[in-house]
Amino acid sequence: MSLETKFTNTQLRRINLQAILYLCSCPSQVGMQIDSLRKLYDYQANCSDRRRSELQQKVHQRIAEAAIAAHAIMEDCLLDVMQLEGWDPVTMTMPDDLRTMLELEIDGG
Repeated sequence: MSLETKFTNTQLRRINLQAILYLCSCPSQVGMQIDSLRKLYDYQANCSDRRRSELQQKVHQRIAEAAIAAHAIMEDCLLDVMQLEGWDPVTMTMPDDLRTMLELEIDGG
C-alpha cells in the first residue's frame, strides 16, 4: 500500500506560504490537512513495519487506508480550489488579481 500524491511537499509549502502571506488561508488550510494526512500515513507505515500482533497490524492497516482515502479527497479539493482561483498549475503561483484584491482589502480599499 502506498500514498500517491499530486503535490510534492515543496509545492504544498509554496502554496501554503503564498496563501498565508496574502491572507487567503483557504488553500493553506487544505494544504495543511494534506500535510497532516501524509504524516499520519507515514506514522502508520512505520508502526506496521515493526513486529506487532495481528490485531495491531489490522488497526494500523485500517488507519492507513483511511488516510489514503482522505488524502486523495483533499488533494482533489486543493486542485479544484486552485483552478477556481486561477493559480498557475506549473509554478503553483497565486494569480496577480487575487493578490491585488487581498492587498486592497488589507489597505482598507
